[in-house]
Amino acid sequence: MAEPIPLQAPAAQPAGKRAETRQRILTAAGHLFREHGVDGIGVDAVMKEAGLTHGGFYLHFPSKEALAAEVSQSLLEKAARTWDEISCGPDRNTALRRIVLSYLDPAHVATAQSCLLTTLGSDVARRSKSREAIGGALRGMLDALSRVLPGRKRQNALASLSTMVGAVVLSRLADDPALAEAFLTAAAASILPAQRACDRKELLAEQEDA
Repeated sequence: MAEPIPLQAPAAQPAGKRAETRQRILTAAGHLFREHGVDGIGVDAVMKEAGLTHGGFYLHFPSKEALAAEVSQSLLEKAARTWDEISCGPDRNTALRRIVLSYLDPAHVATAQSCLLTTLGSDVARRSKSREAIGGALRGMLDALSRVLPGRKRQNALASLSTMVGAVVLSRLADDPALAEAFLTAAAASILPAQRACDRKELLAEQEDA
């Protein structure tokens, strides 16, 4: 009786191609996880979104949980880098407005591609590896806020980030567009007290022109 032919793993890719494929998987997973939640999406769906076959997944990640942790880290680190770059600008007030108004932009909030803290927060909270993965980026976001807020106090940064994340979550939950907008407007006004008398749409237009 002939011996069975052993199954072979997909051939290893060159380093450059491997990195490109890995990024495709991360991008696809980031989109699907934020749209449907980590538990709502399987490896098959991620690989299909990336235009790849299921068998190649384990060449890049040992498990879906490892993928979720890396996606969480990657997405939040991207936000932290953006905030850091903005916060190093010459005008702290302008930098603060850019960070806050971009985060609370209704058009962005309405999509599944808004901040990971608001779209995948509950998923990350249930996963210790994902929580560990985002720690550095979360502290980086707080550092950026501390740099541009009046007084430059860490406590103000903690309160401001909590306010923004909470406002976005509530806005996404609201079934009334006016109420959804009101949460975002109130959050912006509480962090940007000098702008309370200004119309929010004018502030957004100013940001776009900057």
